[in-house]
Amino acid sequence: MNTNHYLISIVGPTAIGKTALSLKLAKHFKTEIISADSRQFFKEMQIGTAAPTPEELSEAPHHFIHHKSIDDSYNVGAFEKEALQTLDTLFKTHNTVIMVGGSGLYLDAVTRGLDNFPKVDPNIRISLNAQLDSAGLQSLQDLLKKHDPKSFNTIAIDNPHRVIRALEICIGSGQPYSSFLNKDKDARPFKTITIGIKADREIIYNRINRRVDIMMELGLLNEVKSLVGKQNLNALNTVGYKELFNYLNNEWTLDFAISEIKKNTRRFAKRQLTWFKRNENTLWFDYETPITSIIQDIESQIKN
Repeated sequence: MNTNHYLISIVGPTAIGKTALSLKLAKHFKTEIISADSRQFFKEMQIGTAAPTPEELSEAPHHFIHHKSIDDSYNVGAFEKEALQTLDTLFKTHNTVIMVGGSGLYLDAVTRGLDNFPKVDPNIRISLNAQLDSAGLQSLQDLLKKHDPKSFNTIAIDNPHRVIRALEICIGSGQPYSSFLNKDKDARPFKTITIGIKADREIIYNRINRRVDIMMELGLLNEVKSLVGKQNLNALNTVGYKELFNYLNNEWTLDFAISEIKKNTRRFAKRQLTWFKRNENTLWFDYETPITSIIQDIESQIKN
């Protein structure tokens, strides 16, 4: 491990201000930013993922923003490999690099490494996909709650891909998916300082509701319309897109679809906080904490 190399990882619920903080820290440390937001990888999904604006992207060099298409096959394993290669390059010219994102699994893949799972019979996944088609996601969620309540409360429960992945391990191994998490992994050649941003739940929810309204004003509906032909792709099975597909498919009214985006985003934020609070070493700051205080704490950590 190079004790002079630090990855500052910024975590927190959606709409809390992680992007703004990452830009301020990148400016202070004269460094670059790695995005670990699994939805912002896709160039076709700009408004609905609250990706950094062109102005924000111009303030500091960014990596892993809109570098893939929704048609591409891309997963957390590929991201881990590419992000570590990028960090290896960046640490040749920077002592500090910023990482920011709301996807806990992707952040953990970089800072800790991925978990190793046993191989299971591929027919289990086929069977679970068939159940998804015939009985719906709720039936799989109920099954996961029975097999592994811990995972039910921490993974992205609205994402069928994640639910099926957890279930196939539970069923195939006879052990909870969560029991394979956070085992010994390869040490990273850098130190991680994790910064968390928090606020009262009511403030978080109000910020989320306002952000959804802003997305609609910016043209989210038109963005989703342009993707209707590809709505079955896994990348688009996500909050902000699936609800508007229901509207465009004449299943919901627009007002109801927007209210569901807000509700599902609030649920997502709650799960993010559950995930991030597992890390006892995170330095938590109120969302209104002055940047000078945050920088002071980071530099104190580096010095010590």
